[in-house]
Amino acid sequence: METPTGGPPPPGTDVPPVGTRLVVRHRLAVPDPLTGATLTDVVGDLVHVDADHLLVRTRRGEVAVPRATVTAVKEIPPSPSRRGAPHLALSVEDLERVMVGAWPAVESEHLGDWLLRAASGFTHRANSAMTAGDPGTPLDVAVGVVEEWYGARGLPSMLTLAGPVGARLDGDPLGVLLLARGYRPRVPTTAFTAAVDTVRSATPEVADGATLSLSPVLDDDWFAAYRSYREAPEEPARAVLTGSPAQVFATARDAQGVVGIGRLGVAATWGGVAAMWVDPRARRRGIGAALLRRLADDAAARGIRSLHLQTDTDNPAAQGLYRRAGFVAHHEYTTLRRG
Repeated sequence: METPTGGPPPPGTDVPPVGTRLVVRHRLAVPDPLTGATLTDVVGDLVHVDADHLLVRTRRGEVAVPRATVTAVKEIPPSPSRRGAPHLALSVEDLERVMVGAWPAVESEHLGDWLLRAASGFTHRANSAMTAGDPGTPLDVAVGVVEEWYGARGLPSMLTLAGPVGARLDGDPLGVLLLARGYRPRVPTTAFTAAVDTVRSATPEVADGATLSLSPVLDDDWFAAYRSYREAPEEPARAVLTGSPAQVFATARDAQGVVGIGRLGVAATWGGVAAMWVDPRARRRGIGAALLRRLADDAAARGIRSLHLQTDTDNPAAQGLYRRAGFVAHHEYTTLRRG
């Protein structure tokens, strides 16, 4: 395994994480003899970054772009795997990769196509190995590497296994292997997707007796509300919540204070909805739906067309809210923990 390292990106550019699909615009050493162009684009997956080059895997092979020649870097979504609406056209594996950036780990490292993630134990998502694709080594060897990686960080070994809705763990070679090694699955999680415009048309702009606001900053009131319903250690939680390429925090308040929150993480040209919560005393007032509307409005203003979110299959209230807002189940994944 290789962890990318390197110096700062060229002025005016930001280099996204390895594994991102992107367009890199850079200067040619000499003008193109046919067109006279002095700039060109490279489109593909970023596979390595160092002090001197960005290595991009394209359809024609790998291209090393000198960092000093780079003028712009832009994330783009994976290529559609099937026909249909953009939020439904990605494969399970590609959407798994898209979702990573909206809830980023503090530390991550690739094992082939897999992505090992750690954030001092804060949330399963940020502390499990995302196993979409090929690890580049036999599965039993790959799982051993995963176990060693998490053990070195004092964390339990956890892996997520994604598949179609209703897929069984014992029908997948990795699932069979993990179960045989004593891994225990938690409840499956549904990955939902929706078109931004659909969510905007299906949700109200206002809530009963509450005012809503958006901020790009994680303020203390929002964070206190988040910590009121789940364990969130200060340093890793703040790092994850503010670690996407861009994010916005939605807050609903009434006369008593904060009664609802939500977050939109922006990565790979998608918006990821997360951290949705409404105070039990303020439920059935349309606050959750109105928070979704504000986040969808922000996504639309950024030119984002598609949203994703994740919620456990044993949370029918949340699943009902999201389905009414226009979200549909794209796939499911199960997190398995050793021991």
